[in-house]
Amino acid sequence: MAIQKATFAGGCFWCMVKPFDRYDGVISVISGYTGGDVENPSYELVCTNTTGHREAVQITFDDTLISYEELLSIFWRQIDPTDAGGQFFDRGESYRTAIYTHSEEQDELARKSKQELASSRKFSKPIQTDILPAKPFYPAEEGHQNYYMKNPSHYERYAIGSGREQFKFNHWGDQS
Repeated sequence: MAIQKATFAGGCFWCMVKPFDRYDGVISVISGYTGGDVENPSYELVCTNTTGHREAVQITFDDTLISYEELLSIFWRQIDPTDAGGQFFDRGESYRTAIYTHSEEQDELARKSKQELASSRKFSKPIQTDILPAKPFYPAEEGHQNYYMKNPSHYERYAIGSGREQFKFNHWGDQS
């Protein structure tokens, strides 16, 4: 068993847990903050867009059961990669998309997948998702963990109301 970590910022972290949580080989998906310079930031502080942190998920996975490339494919199908100002209803630096890489191999694979998405012409605008070296990851408060399970009706209303679900359907159909 080869355990690895993958870290993705895809806008609101509530909407980034469920898509990964259902796959064999995914050991855990933690909501949190990364990319900034403030230690142990709170949700309220990150939302001020002054910390440099983005809402993100950190996935612990067994790469003998699910590959990093598969995780990248799942990630791209959850976001609008052409939006440099946030994601859907959520605006600002803390909601910008990014792939935080934990190794040179992950960096190469992330860059390759970004180039493949750009070359696919699936989107008419340029891909704006950053690829950055992993920085310390700080788990979010307990109320934000597994939000889709703890508050299923609010989660569903939010995912639909934010425009994320319609965007995914329009660009990926049933494959998301």
